[in-house]
Order: sequence, then structure tokens, then C-alpha cells
Amino acid sequence: MAHDTTKLAVLIDADNARPAIVEGLLAEIAKYGTAHVKRIYGDWTKPDLNGWKEALLRHSIQPIQQFRYTVGKNATDSAMIIDAMDLLYAERFDGFCIVSSDSDFTRLASRIRESGRIVYGFGERKTPEPFRTACDKFIYTEVLAGSTAAEAEAAPKQRSAKELRGDSHLMNMLRHAIEAASDDTGWAGLGAIGSIINKQSPDFDSRNYGFAKLSGLIKGVGLFDTEERQIGNGKHIYVRPRVPKK
Repeated sequence: MAHDTTKLAVLIDADNARPAIVEGLLAEIAKYGTAHVKRIYGDWTKPDLNGWKEALLRHSIQPIQQFRYTVGKNATDSAMIIDAMDLLYAERFDGFCIVSSDSDFTRLASRIRESGRIVYGFGERKTPEPFRTACDKFIYTEVLAGSTAAEAEAAPKQRSAKELRGDSHLMNMLRHAIEAASDDTGWAGLGAIGSIINKQSPDFDSRNYGFAKLSGLIKGVGLFDTEERQIGNGKHIYVRPRVPKK
């Protein structure tokens, strides 16, 4: 399905997300489809959410009021889950974007996927693994472009070839994906490699290692050959393990 026709519902947990991520968040979501619904949930009578208000007006995000009836209980989660299920049953959306670092949305993500819809999760690195792996793809909000120097400073720095090679988890993922996607000549298409990695590890993102794209990360490792091929009207990158020079 073309990205420009993919209808997405964006649901944001204001208690577990920062307003500074909004521009980067919406730009990232635009890569996967069009946000037909943008809602954010929280108790807007509380001063700790004041930072969101300007962002909501600027980006046409609808605030949903949810009072905190009981101390220690997160009513926001319940409201988001109920709305998500209503939107799911309406069968108007191809996918959902759940913005939170809270593991309480794990079952929601699983339920949406069981219905054949795609789930994109967005949260901080502290997000528990069960929620991350319950999504089709999970993006750490730290990699989203910030608007301040402090946010840019906090973004992941590009790792050296030595650091990348020393990451056994990363190297195993790359090698296994390249092997699984390779043809009889040993070459594997970059798109197929990325698809295999994402299925194995929904929170994988080359930006976590300081590289804008997977191709840059693979080249940064320095252990793989890459080749650009003209296929039809587009250029495609192919990868294979580096062949030792004789």
C-alpha cells in the first residue's frame, strides 16, 4: 500500500511523551502514511501539561481531557485504549501510531496487530521491551530531530567502525539478514535486508547508531561490499559480505 494512501490514527499519551518531540514525531509518521486522526490524552487541568498547549494548536492535535480520579491510577491509559478500540472497530484506518513509553499499551498493540493493522510505537529508550516488541516497528523518540541545541546534543552520535564491529548483537543481525536475503551470487537487496531485520527486532533503527540510513550503517561497519544497480526507473543498493582480496 502506498504511503500517501495509508490512513493512520495517532494517539499520544501526554503523561509519557515530551512536547519537544512533536515536529520530529509528525515528520516521522509522514513516512508511513497520513495522520487522519491526531489525539493526545491527559489531564489538561494540571500545570505539568502546559508545555503541550502551543504544540497542539500549531499541529492541529486534539486534546482529550481525562481527569485523574484516583491518585496513582493512570486514567489516561484507559481512555486511550478505549478510543483505540473504537477506531479499530470503525475499520477506517490502516495503522495506528501509539506514542508512549508505558508498557500498559503492550496488549493494545498486540490486539491491533491481530486485527491485521500495522502498529508503530514511539517512546523513549526506557520503554519496556514487551511494548517495543509488540509493535510492528518501534522508534525511539531520542532519534527524532529536536528543535534545540540540547536535544541535538542528546541525539545518538555516529559510532566508529570499531564500535560497530564490537556490537555482537548488531553484527549478528546484519550477517543473518544479509544471508537470508542473498541470492545465489551472495548479493542481497538492501530493502529485503531491512525488512528481515525489522521483523526480528522492531526497535532496530540505524539512527540509534548515528546513521541516517541503513546503507550508511552497513558501509560504516566496513565489512560488507555494496553495489548500486539501476533497476527500472530506480536505483537499488545490494550488499554482500566483503570478499577477501587474494
